[in-house]
Amino acid sequence: MIVKNIEAKVRLATFLSAGSFILAVVIVLIVSLFAYKQVADARRSVYVLDANSVPLLARQTDLQMNRAAEYRSHVNLFHSLFFSLTPDDKYIEYQMKRAMYLVDESGALQYNNLKEKGFFNSILSSSAVLTLQTDSIFIDEGLKYFRYYGRQKIDRRSSTIIRSLVTEGYLKDLKIRSDNNPHAVLITRWKTLENKDIENVQKNSF
Repeated sequence: MIVKNIEAKVRLATFLSAGSFILAVVIVLIVSLFAYKQVADARRSVYVLDANSVPLLARQTDLQMNRAAEYRSHVNLFHSLFFSLTPDDKYIEYQMKRAMYLVDESGALQYNNLKEKGFFNSILSSSAVLTLQTDSIFIDEGLKYFRYYGRQKIDRRSSTIIRSLVTEGYLKDLKIRSDNNPHAVLITRWKTLENKDIENVQKNSF
């Protein structure tokens, strides 16, 4: 009888010990997950100063929540750099250098083709000012594909030309943001689908 009581107490003690251990592990996991969530939330919290130097809490959003907006901004920035030019060879070189950070070799290929055809020399010789207006940018996040629609204005001494511009390409996410590529995106397989005159207004020569 005494032996049975001892065995029962041993089993009970073992059960209680195992139960306590499992409960402790569960509590540790719950606390760890809670602490991790708190740290993650804290890292997404930043403080900014208002006009009176009072710190205000601001919240950072998850990267993927704003990725489509970043894609559009990146595509818009690249096209603005590539197609908005003035008759200044240093400025053209500066714009192209900045644009090349945002695109793969397909952008360099188009740049070299335009250069060989004398496009940039014609801007200098005619004192043309090129500006670009974005109409819309279509983004397919699943395929990481985009199509750009815009209008380019070429203002020369003798005329003003409006051109329709349509391009397409794909988007590649990069791991690191930089000053030269703040969106951490690279345009790939970029090509021009349409670049034609839709309006040509002659200016008075006097």
